[in-house]
Amino acid sequence: MTKLMLQNGRIVDPTQGIDRVANLLIEDGRIGGIDVDSQGLAQIVDVEGMVVAPGLIDVHAELREPGLEEDETIETGTAAALAGGFSSIACIANTDPPLDTQAGVEFVRQKAARADNCHVHVIACVSKGREGRELAELASLTEAGAVGFSDADLPIHNAELLRRALEYCLMLDRPILNHPEVLELAHGGVMHEGMISMVLGLAGIPAEAEDVMTGRDLRLAESTGGRMHLMNISSAGSVELIRRAKSRGVQVTAEVCPHHLSLTDELLRSFEPNCKVNPPLRSQDHVDACIEGLRDGTIDIICSGHAPRAREKKMVELDLAPFGIAGLETALAVAITHLVVPGLLDWGALIEKMSVNPARLLGLADRGTLAVGSPADVTVIDPDAKWTVSPNEFRSKSANSPYANRELTGCAAHVVVDGRLRFSMEKTMVGND
Repeated sequence: MTKLMLQNGRIVDPTQGIDRVANLLIEDGRIGGIDVDSQGLAQIVDVEGMVVAPGLIDVHAELREPGLEEDETIETGTAAALAGGFSSIACIANTDPPLDTQAGVEFVRQKAARADNCHVHVIACVSKGREGRELAELASLTEAGAVGFSDADLPIHNAELLRRALEYCLMLDRPILNHPEVLELAHGGVMHEGMISMVLGLAGIPAEAEDVMTGRDLRLAESTGGRMHLMNISSAGSVELIRRAKSRGVQVTAEVCPHHLSLTDELLRSFEPNCKVNPPLRSQDHVDACIEGLRDGTIDIICSGHAPRAREKKMVELDLAPFGIAGLETALAVAITHLVVPGLLDWGALIEKMSVNPARLLGLADRGTLAVGSPADVTVIDPDAKWTVSPNEFRSKSANSPYANRELTGCAAHVVVDGRLRFSMEKTMVGND
């Protein structure tokens, strides 16, 4: 019988209404109890002054394997996830070939098991080849282990295909995740369309490109009753549309990335390719609207939006560089720095957005909680640690981060996956016979 004690930490579990200093016992891969005696335990980790939370879950990460291993591999991506505090991640299907077959889903799951870092859940394709023409074999993909369906960064433009997918997935109890963007409106754009893009002479991506697609997706979700999840929300208009839809009882959830809560299009004055992301960094009014959406429950989830790109791909002119930010190793710290420290979210709300709600979206009924008997996925957070982002030290294969050389507050100190201590920032374990 293996036992691990996380001693003297501040346990925060929104699912049980717990927020207090206590010991957390992990026994044979499961949560054994709270407020138990540490005597006789073989492994104790002193986490005094730290936050002990259900394991963080990321619902939007690109692992790029198979086919794009120059950007990331399943092994390096899951190692980056652990370092960022995530015990589970959901990878999206923009691989080559896309994850539209049982074999593709099984390949990712087997490679993740071999890497033995964090849990990896697969979000498979909605359409065959991500072409938006014909539904993928959703039932067989579900049998292979897919937890949801999305065409990743390609929006589902065919409204009839999306409607049928939402209806079909009612039987499968799986969500459809869509990147809301009207490509005709966004075509050729490299940054947010506004005053800054006009001054710089750069082609803009208007907020309406997101808002129009968001409105369509919400209407289809309402008419079908299907489970719709909107990815990469970044505009004030979309936040308001989602807020109104939820008030009508529409089954919709939404996510936002940390960079859309903390950075603006002002950064593009540097013409830095690592600041080029889709949807683009927008103006401060959009950032403020996204933060307010988080606070009032309109936006359910904070995700990493991890989109690693090889160095050589970003070392070109801004208009030629691909979109993407490597976000797994900074997401938690950015959220703490820009939301918790200034008092915009408390710890319970942050953990709800980064663990509880992601587990619900992905149908992981026994994750996102520290309830006794549940699998022991735990993230221990050092809330006061200050560190400077150095992309060259990332565990990710890519280093395309706009936070390079910025000081952030907070980091993952330890990550426990299925009862095993898989990551530790510092070795604080002591023996106890």
